[in-house]
Amino acid sequence: MKLLVTGGCGFVGSNLTHALANLGHEVVVLDDLSTGLRSNLKGLNVEIIEDSILNVDKYRNDFKDLDAIFHLGARGSVPRSIKNPVLTHEVNATATLRILELARLSGTHVIFSSSSSVYGRNGDLPKNEKMWLSPITPYAASKLAGEGYVQAYAGSYEVPVTLFRFFNIFGPRQRPDHDYAAVIPKWIWSAMNNETIQVFGDGEQTRDFTYVDTVLNTLIKTVEEKIVSAEPINLAFGNRISLNQVIALLKGHFPNLQVNFQGIRSGDVQHSQNDPKLINQLFSNIEITGFEDALNRTVEWLQQNHTQIVGGPKVVD
Repeated sequence: MKLLVTGGCGFVGSNLTHALANLGHEVVVLDDLSTGLRSNLKGLNVEIIEDSILNVDKYRNDFKDLDAIFHLGARGSVPRSIKNPVLTHEVNATATLRILELARLSGTHVIFSSSSSVYGRNGDLPKNEKMWLSPITPYAASKLAGEGYVQAYAGSYEVPVTLFRFFNIFGPRQRPDHDYAAVIPKWIWSAMNNETIQVFGDGEQTRDFTYVDTVLNTLIKTVEEKIVSAEPINLAFGNRISLNQVIALLKGHFPNLQVNFQGIRSGDVQHSQNDPKLINQLFSNIEITGFEDALNRTVEWLQQNHTQIVGGPKVVD
């Protein structure tokens, strides 16, 4: 198949691109390299187009024969969206509309990555796809807007879509070295550099952490088996883990780890956990990597390969 991966030089995108290319698929990557790294795809025989997903219209003729689009490109980070909500909307919502318009004209299957942050004020656990949504940050609102467009194009134009809500994904190739880095790589990086890790709140916050390989297995099965769903699918498996539990496991790797607890950060939810009933129904036999094993692999990868992903472009607003 010929496949487009937006954000294919980023964390999930580059891991997916490696997996797809290794399976023999023809992969085209669209990435502006504002946060992603070309080095993430070093050695792969894939086409890389360096441009913003906001400019996807320019490539209409190039992309008319695609079998599927993995739309992973986005402006991530809750704190970053609070700092610059307009650009967050443009990249996460407007660019999604343009991707869908491209797909409408070509009949291409679109796999869209939304976020568990859309639940926002809804504190009920575990989360399921029928629950009410109430975003509390511009990032969450922009992802929910993207969801709306995905569902609208499925309903109005019969564009084949699959709508996932990602929870807290971690693993190799996830940049640890900027202000908006995700918590697990950032903490590992701080520990590797003998720096105190910073915790917002008391550490009892919980997240449904998902290893990147589990996500890849799901995404690849989606396109190869043509699993289509305009209704959202939570891509997480009910692994509720507190930040303090993460810290305890990291101390097994870094016995001298120092921790500094700070005030709660604006926009953060206290707890997150998915009810995996729907995803287990739609995706049987997905190989799920346990959290401790996944964390060990992530620490090992970052210790051995950190030079590949640090010192990249500054993540600025």
